[in-house]
Amino acid sequence: MAGRIVRDLTRLAASWGTRWSLWPPHIVTACCGVELAHAFGPAYDAERLGVLPMPSARHSNLLIIEGTITMKMAKFVKWVYEQMPEPKFVIAMGACAIKGGVFYGSYHMVPASNVVKVDYYVSGCPPTPEALLRSIQKVQEKL
Repeated sequence: MAGRIVRDLTRLAASWGTRWSLWPPHIVTACCGVELAHAFGPAYDAERLGVLPMPSARHSNLLIIEGTITMKMAKFVKWVYEQMPEPKFVIAMGACAIKGGVFYGSYHMVPASNVVKVDYYVSGCPPTPEALLRSIQKVQEKL
């Protein structure tokens, strides 16, 4: 009985810790990076949600893809995604990451959903920081 309680409390604490420590590596290839920087600035303070940009994918459950993905870049995106531990979530931010944006139909563009499994799409060109923060909260609810 005591072992079960300890195990349940440990699982609960680990779940809480994962939910409030999403440290996403972000792949910036276009102007959406400016809005991401704004979301992490003092006006929106994404850190209050436990989100802090991290250079290493091995310590994160969330990947934010911002901007255009070319065929060459797709290999790198997939490589970063494969390094992430389970459970892993992906947010495609901006029209370019979702379907190519102004480069739609170009021979060298690849939508993010063709490279990795995208969980949330943040539309806009560029999307607002509020929209990004809402998608991060949706990821936290899923955890």
